Amino acid sequence: MADGTFAALLLVAGLIDMGANHCGTAGGCLGQSRDSPRLSLSAGEVLERQAAPGAEVYLRYDTGLRTGPFGHAAGLSLGERGEIWAGYGATWSTGFGGGPLYAELHAMTGVYEAGDGLDLGGPIVFRSGLELGWEAASGWRLGLAYDHRSNAGLYDRNPGVETVQLRVSVPLK
Repeated sequence: MADGTFAALLLVAGLIDMGANHCGTAGGCLGQSRDSPRLSLSAGEVLERQAAPGAEVYLRYDTGLRTGPFGHAAGLSLGERGEIWAGYGATWSTGFGGGPLYAELHAMTGVYEAGDGLDLGGPIVFRSGLELGWEAASGWRLGLAYDHRSNAGLYDRNPGVETVQLRVSVPLK
């Protein structure tokens, strides 16, 4: 999935959820609500495709603000070759049958500095991905995440990079 597939899935799933669960409410389809803010830390590996494999750490703050089914999040990642990405965007998540398993999609727009790592074609870079995991009754989450970063064709070169990460997430309230 070396393209905008996760971003498209977030949009489709979120719009279906919006129609089924949000449009009939007093706040309307895009009514604002609050969840507990959440801080996530993940560590993983850049996959060998066009980039050399390497370690990455990723910190994400979910604000707790929701617009319809979409959450708001900010992220910062640092790669072992000095790569830095910082961005802001949307999340959408769902549970499975009321149990502890969940899936979460995210799509974020950000700025990127390659350092000594892979040049992603320009400074504007989009990050989208999928996380599958387990949530404890306390709200702590443990998940496996896969994401893609690229410039979505904004620049002449659009090599893209994928990462696989183990993520721990804690509610802040």
